[in-house]
Amino acid sequence: MYVRHLQVRSFRSWERVDLALSPGPTVFVGRNGEGKTNLVEAVGYLATMSSHRVSADAPLVRHGDAQAIVRAALRRGDRELLVEIEINPGRANRVRVNRAPLQRPRDLLGMVRTVLFAPEDLALVRGDPTERRRFLDELLVTRTPRLAGVRADYDRVLKQRNALLKTARLARGRAIETLDVWDGHLTDLGGQLLAARLGLVADLAPQLADSYARVAGAGAAPAGLGYSSTVPLAGSGAALPPDGVLPTAAELTAAMRERVVERRGDELDRGMTLVGPHRDDLVIHLGPAPAKGFASHGESWSLALGLRLATFALLRADGEDPILVLDDVFATLDAERRAALAEVARSAEQTLITAAVLDDVPPELRGGRVEVGGGSARVLDPGEVA
Repeated sequence: MYVRHLQVRSFRSWERVDLALSPGPTVFVGRNGEGKTNLVEAVGYLATMSSHRVSADAPLVRHGDAQAIVRAALRRGDRELLVEIEINPGRANRVRVNRAPLQRPRDLLGMVRTVLFAPEDLALVRGDPTERRRFLDELLVTRTPRLAGVRADYDRVLKQRNALLKTARLARGRAIETLDVWDGHLTDLGGQLLAARLGLVADLAPQLADSYARVAGAGAAPAGLGYSSTVPLAGSGAALPPDGVLPTAAELTAAMRERVVERRGDELDRGMTLVGPHRDDLVIHLGPAPAKGFASHGESWSLALGLRLATFALLRADGEDPILVLDDVFATLDAERRAALAEVARSAEQTLITAAVLDDVPPELRGGRVEVGGGSARVLDPGEVA
């Protein structure tokens, strides 16, 4: 898959941009603050309908404008896909695919596949569990789009159940009976999410071990993945053994239901749901210890890069190269990590790279170039690149 044509309007700092892109590597080069990241962020938004930099849509709309538009023509083999997203802060976003509106914007998820590596990815290793849960769930939905509905339904039930818990502590009686109904919805959806996450972690773990070994070099401690859950059956955080048997969704639903009953008193006292995938964590291991709190800065960078390369390898193994987006990362990497990343980037069907200085980008990745500066973005012709 690759972006053949990208248009944005009122997106971030850009009033309007229209770029014809090609397969292979393309470098967006310009001084810091000129809007390079904003352009590749728009490509990432097509895949996840969210930003890797902010949690809300409002900052994505140019100051003074009411909405932003991201439009892209993408090639998937011999087929073309035209995607348009209308970003409306405070209101529902609208999505069109091949000019036909989607009834539910989330139905876009999974159609466009990207893997984005950026400085913010250090939070995957050093940040709080929210970052790692988001990483897992975005990858889940990319691989299995129907899980977008499961995740949305789980979030809706969780919100309703939390609201009820806040009042049930005082009301008791009928409120408790109603809570039992919501427990059933929560545990059914939670069991499905847990099973999907565990399957993903099992698929991703060997890819991470391989990617980290290539990035970190000979003699590095092995990397692994585990899952830490409020439902003991789903995992205690220990690294998953290869070829281990995973619990089924039905088994996880039953185990979650038992755990909810056990924690009912605590939940009523605190007015919040204490059991479920919304409180779990992906545990990244380096050797025998969890990486968070033990890994050095360099090791943390290698693990973050390894996770993104593992994601790329997993999606590629599913049968289609995702678009690889590398946002201002080459300047921060040493020679070994640069070489490992460049090897994957060179092999991808399309790689979009941002850099303040062209010399930071390995020479083999300087095929296409977009010059960004002075409020404009321009694709250079082959003669200018040479």
